[in-house]
Amino acid sequence: QVQLVESGGGLVQAGGSLRLSCAASGRTFSTVKTYAMGWFRQAPGKERQFVAAIRWGDGNTYYADSVKGRFTISRDNAKITVYLQMNSLKPEDTAVYYCAATDQNYVWSERKYAYWGQGTQVTVSS
Repeated sequence: QVQLVESGGGLVQAGGSLRLSCAASGRTFSTVKTYAMGWFRQAPGKERQFVAAIRWGDGNTYYADSVKGRFTISRDNAKITVYLQMNSLKPEDTAVYYCAATDQNYVWSERKYAYWGQGTQVTVSS
């Protein structure tokens, strides 16, 4: 099993920044480093959507068009932690943000992710 714990959510004004963290642990995590880690978000009344992903091995990153140029995903191998730096936040970024892990090549679909964190709320006021 792999455990994922998110932190860093909160309330921020439009134009502001937040950094989310996702700490990974678990007895099988030595194999998770072949995985990719993703961030998804779900706003009230909407489906959960892909935000960004990063592969542990080569560090390749992937972004949804709606966040390109504003959000940056990164990883710290020593801390086994993934970050999502969110800049120029907009009210439409308001959602619960989830961290997830997958061993699949296709990183854009939530159905490919086997492990999920509990989520952290991000609220952007106008």
